[in-house]
Amino acid sequence: MKLQTRIREYRAKTKMKQEELAALVGVRRETIGNLENGRYNPSLRLAMDIAAVFDCTVEELFRFTE
Repeated sequence: MKLQTRIREYRAKTKMKQEELAALVGVRRETIGNLENGRYNPSLRLAMDIAAVFDCTVEELFRFTE
C-alpha cells in the first residue's frame, strides 16, 4: 500500500508555501516536501495538525492505494 496525499493541492488552493505550512505544524520544510512526494508517512498527530490548518479531515488529505 502507498500513501497518497493532497497536501500540494490544498496548499495551492490557499497559495501557501511549504515553509508556511511547515511553520504552522512545527516541522521542517523538507518534511512537507517529503510528504508531498510520498517519501514520508506522517504521524497521526502531524496528519491531524495539517488537516486542521486546511479545515478538512485527515481522510480528505491522505489515502492508501494499492
